[in-house]
Parts: sequence; structure tokens; C-alpha cells
Amino acid sequence: MVAKRKPTKGSKETMGQRLARLRQMRGLTQVELAEKIGLSQPNVSEYERDTFRPNSDTLLCIAQVLKVSTDELLGHHIKAAKTPKIHRTLMRRVVAIQQLPKRDQQTLLRTIDTFLKGAQT
Repeated sequence: MVAKRKPTKGSKETMGQRLARLRQMRGLTQVELAEKIGLSQPNVSEYERDTFRPNSDTLLCIAQVLKVSTDELLGHHIKAAKTPKIHRTLMRRVVAIQQLPKRDQQTLLRTIDTFLKGAQT
């Protein structure tokens, strides 16, 4: 067993914490990520707990699925602005909306905008 890794110099989060954050931002569970990269959920859990590190091929697969660079996944280029955490259910709905035809997307977004304006008053 590998000892838990501490955040690297200049980084506030470990690679495992970063992986968990990016996975959650994409609205994926550990099981879903594992299926997409061809591993089991316990493997993803080990990576997120910093017990083990993914090999280079797995790291590339994870980065592709999460739509980030391997540098970002490893923490080499951390974004200056903190990205807000988005609830998994909301993220799934956003993904579903993106799959609609443009016209339906625009109609739905106008409806949401109208609702939000009414809720803010």
C-alpha cells in the first residue's frame, strides 16, 4: 500500500481530491467514470483517496473523459478562478439540454430566464 500523498508545493489539493472535484463537476459517479475508462469503481476510489496513482495510459483516459488536460488533472496548471461546485442532478440536466436541437434549447433557456427574473423580484 502506498502512503497517502500530500498536496504538492503551490497546490491546495491532492491529485485525488482534484480528480474527485473534476468528476463531480462533470456530474459523474465513480462507477460511471470507471465504466468510461474501463476500470472498476474501487480503482477510481483508490485514485481519489490518493492510495494509488493511475498509470500514464489511465491518466490520459481520465483526462479525456473529464475533458481536461493531463496537466490540469495533475495540478500543473491550476485555474486562478475557483470553479463553483455544480450539483450532479443539475449537471445531468444541463447535458440533456445541450443534446436538444438549438431551437428547443433557446426556448427552454428563455423559459428559465423568465422564471429566474420572476424569482428574484
